[in-house]
Amino acid sequence: MAVRPKTLNQAKATYSSNSELAWWVFMRISGLALIFLVLGHVFFNNIQVNVADVDYAYVAERFSKSWVKIYDSFLLGFAMLHGANGLRYSIEDYIKKPGRRFWTKTILFTVVGIIFILGVMTLWAYSFEEMGEAIRALPEG
Repeated sequence: MAVRPKTLNQAKATYSSNSELAWWVFMRISGLALIFLVLGHVFFNNIQVNVADVDYAYVAERFSKSWVKIYDSFLLGFAMLHGANGLRYSIEDYIKKPGRRFWTKTILFTVVGIIFILGVMTLWAYSFEEMGEAIRALPEG
């Protein structure tokens, strides 16, 4: 198993290509960004609002705001890329045969791409405002 560099100078000396160095830097920046994005997400959904009050109408009202969609799109994008790149590192470390490694990474990136596209489509394609109004109009009982 290869020793991963811990500082930028070690990374520059270790990686032979600029793309690997860019991914190394991305992992540090996205990890820091994810900490703040997740803490903000927890604050807005679990601290600012009583969890018992969260229902479909609340979620629909929340997702009717564009800034929430943008925020959650960034959260999804950073989490997917950060996780996929971490899995890519593990694939590089543990799968030794080049052909098997290639196909494993191909499957990984395909699945990540599909999940990301479906997630962003779910955030942006539906009119949560109309759905929220429809849910609130249902008789209680």
